[in-house]
Amino acid sequence: MTNRIVHKIRLILEKYFPEKRLFVRSDTETRFIRLTPTSQMIAWAGGITFVSWSIIATSFLLMDAIGSGSIREQAKREQKLYEMRLNDLSLERDTRATEARMARSRFNTALEQISSMQLALLASEDRRKEMEKGIEVIQFTLRRTIHERDAARTQVEVAQAGLGPNLSADQFTTSDPDLAATLDFLTAALDQTALQRDAISAKALHTEVYVAELELEQKLLFERNDRIFSQLEDAVSLSLAPLDKMFAASGMPTERILDTVRRGYSGQGGPLSPLTFSTRGQAPNPDSLRANGILEKMDRMNLYRIAADKMPFSLPVKSAFRHTSGFGPRWGRMHSGTDFAAAYGTPIYATADGVVVHAGWQTSYGRLIKIKHEFGLETRFAHLAQIRVKVGQKVSRGDRIGDMGSSGRSTGTHLHYEIRDGGKALNPMIYIKAANDVF
Repeated sequence: MTNRIVHKIRLILEKYFPEKRLFVRSDTETRFIRLTPTSQMIAWAGGITFVSWSIIATSFLLMDAIGSGSIREQAKREQKLYEMRLNDLSLERDTRATEARMARSRFNTALEQISSMQLALLASEDRRKEMEKGIEVIQFTLRRTIHERDAARTQVEVAQAGLGPNLSADQFTTSDPDLAATLDFLTAALDQTALQRDAISAKALHTEVYVAELELEQKLLFERNDRIFSQLEDAVSLSLAPLDKMFAASGMPTERILDTVRRGYSGQGGPLSPLTFSTRGQAPNPDSLRANGILEKMDRMNLYRIAADKMPFSLPVKSAFRHTSGFGPRWGRMHSGTDFAAAYGTPIYATADGVVVHAGWQTSYGRLIKIKHEFGLETRFAHLAQIRVKVGQKVSRGDRIGDMGSSGRSTGTHLHYEIRDGGKALNPMIYIKAANDVF
């Protein structure tokens, strides 16, 4: 069976690959090489295999070259998109900074208006108290005048009753000189009393008109005060809302911060004292309650302003920059801050009032500045090219403290910026974004 199969295979090979001889002739002799069907088939298969391998290898090389080219093009496109995105972000940041400056300007204007309105309110309150005193004096004078008028009328009635109903002045003149003199005296007294009565009546009428005018003026004054109060309340509410939102977005305990500021005023103004008016044992005046409510909100705004200067709400870089790395896990490790990349030597600024507690080299941070702030906060500025402050120096928001560099463990020029609360790293962008509508 096996021999038959081998024989058939040999016949097929002889059909397609017949035996051939290659003659090799020299000067002395002639030789030949016999090519059997099997050897021809092996050579043919080897040639086919080599050509196939060459085609496949060439196709792989071409595909790899095409793929590399497309990857480079894609990388260029992504880089271009990234640059466009960075430009858009820079433009948006500049827009937000302009809006923040405008909001700060509006805030200062509102404070000035509130101050002027407060002065006008206090002046109107003084005028109101003067009017109340004038009204009290007029009412007292009117009551005394009415009392004198009634007393004069009583005297006239008594004198008329003493004359009698059937006697005349001529009869008294002819019959009794003393009685005539008495009658003349009473007549003159009655005439004088009548004149005084008419004068008092005219004065009372004038007083009533004056009181009506005072009441009208007081009513208009109350309406104007109400408008002033409404404008003050609206202005204070509009100015206080972004501050409430900013401190709430920072995640810090707002009331604890404000209580700390209240306990530690340091030459930056004290709390606004509430207005006190005499109530004569009655309930407080509604205007006094509204004024004290406005003063409480203004006091809260003042506390916010002081606290905002002591908390790192602003950006450490004012020139054009780009974010290269955010807060969170990176390369299997925790990245405890935010990286800002810009040109070498770009100025770096303090983000809040505080005291420098470290200014020097520290392992992977390179040249590092640490600033201690109120409420247990600390900011760190790493990889600097130059340090411009010393340990123990007090700095304010916006003071230049160093230059951007690439010291320490760094892959390029950038600023590594951290915010820590009691040693725990916080995301700096929470504070920066929270202050976008204020600073």
